[in-house]
Amino acid sequence: MMCGGGWPAAKLKLGFRSEVSVGSSEPQRPPSPHPPGDRHLEPSAPMDPLRRSPSPCSSSRPSSPSTPPCEMLGPVGIEAVLDQLKIKAMKMGFEFNIMVVGQSGLGKSTMVNTLFKSKVWKSNPPGLGVPTPQTLQLHSVTHVIEEKGVKLKLTVTDTPGFGDQINNDKCWDPILGYINEQYERYLQEEILITRQRHIPDTRVHCCVYFVPPTGHCLRPLDIEFLQRLCQTVNVVPVIARADSLTMEEREAFRRRIQQNLRTHCIDIYPQKCFDEDINDKILNSKLRDRIPFAVVGADREHLVDGRCVLGRKTKWGIIEGPLHLALHQSGILSPNSPG
Repeated sequence: MMCGGGWPAAKLKLGFRSEVSVGSSEPQRPPSPHPPGDRHLEPSAPMDPLRRSPSPCSSSRPSSPSTPPCEMLGPVGIEAVLDQLKIKAMKMGFEFNIMVVGQSGLGKSTMVNTLFKSKVWKSNPPGLGVPTPQTLQLHSVTHVIEEKGVKLKLTVTDTPGFGDQINNDKCWDPILGYINEQYERYLQEEILITRQRHIPDTRVHCCVYFVPPTGHCLRPLDIEFLQRLCQTVNVVPVIARADSLTMEEREAFRRRIQQNLRTHCIDIYPQKCFDEDINDKILNSKLRDRIPFAVVGADREHLVDGRCVLGRKTKWGIIEGPLHLALHQSGILSPNSPG
């Protein structure tokens, strides 16, 4: 039985047990300060109704790191949980939504096709007399890629028209609005009482920002956009068409961009909040030291040492392989990457 305020009736009667029996001439003796069966109970006092008795769940417990391991008498099948999760993940597949942002002519579509080694996005270069779009437009395309039984539902969102105008003021508003809209849509589905068993995930997981290979530093447009974008989504800046720079120019350009990112407090992926242990800290530190990644895109296959590879053919050789594609070598888009 519960009294007002959610208090057990037995506890509230503890300080007010001076009832008088009806029809009895002998007055009721006051209760003993030490009721039988409780040798540690203090003398009764009026109970403060605002003071809640400690819950048995809130008793002092040792923290998780100091909790001693339980000695098991035999196997209980805990290792089967990993197999069950793997089977479930293989059946459902994975979803990855990537957005590419940059000016026209930086090879965004070609880079996406090279990264996933498939015709994910068809680039349509504007012909002669085709005007540049006056407003930024967002186009998305979805494909299902399967490799060794693992299915990946890949959604690529392109942003044609970004930075192509003379006046690029607030050209980032449609991009930020789209990203926040996907967050809100997923949140509204998740807070429903009778929600779907599998909520379609349209949130942008990663935004790859293509920096023009000028060899100098970040432009004011790049800085302004990255400052706003890093507060909303994981940002990975890359140096587009890095094969147009020499090795020395590329390294100097990377260091200047890193200095710009630190000066303007641009928090790019992987953020330091992902450094959960010493291994993550070492891995993420190596990734941050290599950002922005130097990338080269190619959509044509060439025969190298008896095998077909994607690369760009020049007079002095074919540009291909992980040494020329830092984004692949870093593994930043792999399932084991942090975040």
